[in-house]
Amino acid sequence: MKGIIKPALLASAAVFSISLAGCDSKQENAAEDKAEVVRESADQKADAMEAAADAKDPQVDGVDSAAENAQEDAAAAVRASGDAKADAMEDRADKADKALE
Repeated sequence: MKGIIKPALLASAAVFSISLAGCDSKQENAAEDKAEVVRESADQKADAMEAAADAKDPQVDGVDSAAENAQEDAAAAVRASGDAKADAMEDRADKADKALE
């Protein structure tokens, strides 16, 4: 299920950002591009952590080990932190762009 939701969300975000691209300054777009790199980097790190967690408990029995759960929680924290940082970067870019209007 995770494999379907993530691409769908990324595609939706891409369409949304393209629709708004005409409204933003070049500086805001550049800042938002940097924020997207931060978000993608955190996602990649979290994905790797989740893969490592899955390797800790290769048995598909519906029961995750404590080590796997801890690693998945850490991956979720990395993803949330990256999202928060990217969101803050985008908010700063929006505010800076509005200040120029």
